[in-house]
Amino acid sequence: MPEKITAPLGDHQIIIETGKIAKQADGAVTVQLGETIVVVAAVAAIKPREGQEFFPLTVDYREKAAAAGKFPGGYFKREGRPTEKEILTSRLIDRPIRPLFPKGWYNEVQVQSIVLSADGEHDPDILAVNGASAALMVSDIPWDGPLGAVRVGRVAGKFIANPTHSQMGASDLDLVYVGNATELVMFEGSAKEITEADFNAALAFAHEACQPVIAAQLELAKKAGQPKRKITVFQVPPEVLAEAKALVGDRIIPALLTHGKLDREAAVGAIVEEVGQKLVQKFGEEKVTGFVIKDAFYHIEKEAVRSLILDQEKRLDGRAFDAVRPIHCETGILPRAHGSALFSRGETQAVTLATLGTDEDVQEFDAYTGGDTEKKFILHYNFPNFSVGETGRISGPGRREIGHGALAERSLEPMLPLDTYPYSIRVTSEVMESNGSTSMATVCGGSLALMDAGIPLIRPVGGISVGLCTEYDDQGKIARYELLTDILGWEDHFCDMDCKIAGTEKGITGFQLDLKLGGIPHSLMTEALERAHTARLHVLAEMKKALAEPRKEMSKYAPRILTLKIDPEKIGALIGPGGKNIKRLVDESGCEINIEDDGTVKIFSVSEEGMKIARDAIEGMSAEAEPGKIYRGKVVTIKEFGAFVEFLPGRDGLVHISELANFRVKKTEDIVKLGDEIWVKCLGVDEKGRVRLSRKEAMADRDKEMAKDEGAAKPETARKQ
Repeated sequence: MPEKITAPLGDHQIIIETGKIAKQADGAVTVQLGETIVVVAAVAAIKPREGQEFFPLTVDYREKAAAAGKFPGGYFKREGRPTEKEILTSRLIDRPIRPLFPKGWYNEVQVQSIVLSADGEHDPDILAVNGASAALMVSDIPWDGPLGAVRVGRVAGKFIANPTHSQMGASDLDLVYVGNATELVMFEGSAKEITEADFNAALAFAHEACQPVIAAQLELAKKAGQPKRKITVFQVPPEVLAEAKALVGDRIIPALLTHGKLDREAAVGAIVEEVGQKLVQKFGEEKVTGFVIKDAFYHIEKEAVRSLILDQEKRLDGRAFDAVRPIHCETGILPRAHGSALFSRGETQAVTLATLGTDEDVQEFDAYTGGDTEKKFILHYNFPNFSVGETGRISGPGRREIGHGALAERSLEPMLPLDTYPYSIRVTSEVMESNGSTSMATVCGGSLALMDAGIPLIRPVGGISVGLCTEYDDQGKIARYELLTDILGWEDHFCDMDCKIAGTEKGITGFQLDLKLGGIPHSLMTEALERAHTARLHVLAEMKKALAEPRKEMSKYAPRILTLKIDPEKIGALIGPGGKNIKRLVDESGCEINIEDDGTVKIFSVSEEGMKIARDAIEGMSAEAEPGKIYRGKVVTIKEFGAFVEFLPGRDGLVHISELANFRVKKTEDIVKLGDEIWVKCLGVDEKGRVRLSRKEAMADRDKEMAKDEGAAKPETARKQ
């Protein structure tokens, strides 16, 4: 039977219902807020695939055009590959739910979310996270939930739970928070230089706001939930693990402490190769598969790394727990890029490029669920295989690359004056080496590249990652822990947290927390934020040595922009019939010209000559004919009664046959031919805007001016004669 639960989420009511839709899934719910409705279904395979060696969780979130009463764009009129928003929301759901599945359980699990209705005000991403938790809770799939999710904004200093798109337009905070009944599980988002104290307050506010949703899920599971299925988890045979530890002995510690990532991997790899062969010889290939060896050494290495940190107070590269690796920065390293930088932090390195574009380069996209439909600032992050010394499939960006790029983008964006800056901006980050937190290297390098391009960044932005190594007691509480500033890849792999915090000297602009644990206390996160703040100031000081502020001059290869204002009624004349005038001007000048409805004209050009051609032509096209003024014009039409002369760009006037010369003219062609350039004087403009011109008057006036000039040039004695 269908069951429905209602709970407050901020100022609104969230409705979670199960048993009505998608009843063949292991667990399915619909979640509604306002008129936004999302269906989330979870299914787990009955048994693992043959040879399965990892937990195959797939999370997929999709927005449908029909949910907003629209047709999808594109030729086929059907939704295709996932958009960036859909990929980021899939990651948003994946990260908090993944650690709560049983360790060693390798049955495939799919959690799919589809937006069925979108009201344009309530973002479905928060509903999808809560729906994933609720679907898993009512299913028979083993999972250690529930979780509650909420978005927090801040308007006029006041926190708002689950704000609408309209409210978010005035917010200086966009925090997505996921928690359980007592602890913090995940967060991500951006802010306009929020302080650490205010950020902690936002986390506490978010935690309280999501508790009613957690309680509602528990009630729904009690009413409609299924008993959890019995499962078998994979474990390395105890005798094999014991033998592996005995064969490794104390050798793993010096191997782990080997200086340099690749040398460390080689040292550990040699032990794995040797011990693996001995295990196969003793227990046989059927019992000791490649996966058994891999998993056994994961346990051995994890135990050794954590023992080094917690028992011996040592990190793999010998640093103190609060130390940042050596930083090296350079700017202006690429001659043709509009801005470029190299940022290295230990064995993590990124080359970043900044590119200035025009209004035509703004990224436009469908936004079925509300929010912005275009972006003036784009950041793309690329992670080639060679950055970790490996080979692999070469393809387009994966979900991880899109996620890392989005984190860096939202960390830098609050410091860009996009409302007033006339250019579109793109930053690309090419990761050259990776050993921990390349996304934060991208933030630092991106900040330097933007300033190198002369883009008026309000303040430089830096970022750092803080890790965590914990030990739990018998009651499941943290007994010991160490925070690790600027984590290495191995510390990320074998420890418990990757907390990325980016910001300026004044406050936080971007953040993301990933945990391998079921949650951490808020007090621990307060310590992590203070650690990140101290490290960020150090990183910013090192960046300042390379470039302290935006350059005053842009690259000579960057497009220049000139903004003109014309009478909106002149726009049609500037464009011309069928766009004839503006197309001709673009071809002649080589510029890009954008015209807005209010008469604002933007000219983009890398050539000063092209800019002058475009400016002069536009000013001419938008100018008014001035009675009494003499113009140099071109004959564009010949008639029996006279000639039409283009005296301003795109503006014609009639020279009547009687005004062609100071004598009687029988045929227009006797005086002028098509294409001739002649001087004309404006006699006036009638009520319909028609301009009367005179060649006769223009020539008479010019003769008088020439006579004056010649007279002024004669000596005094010559004038008396």
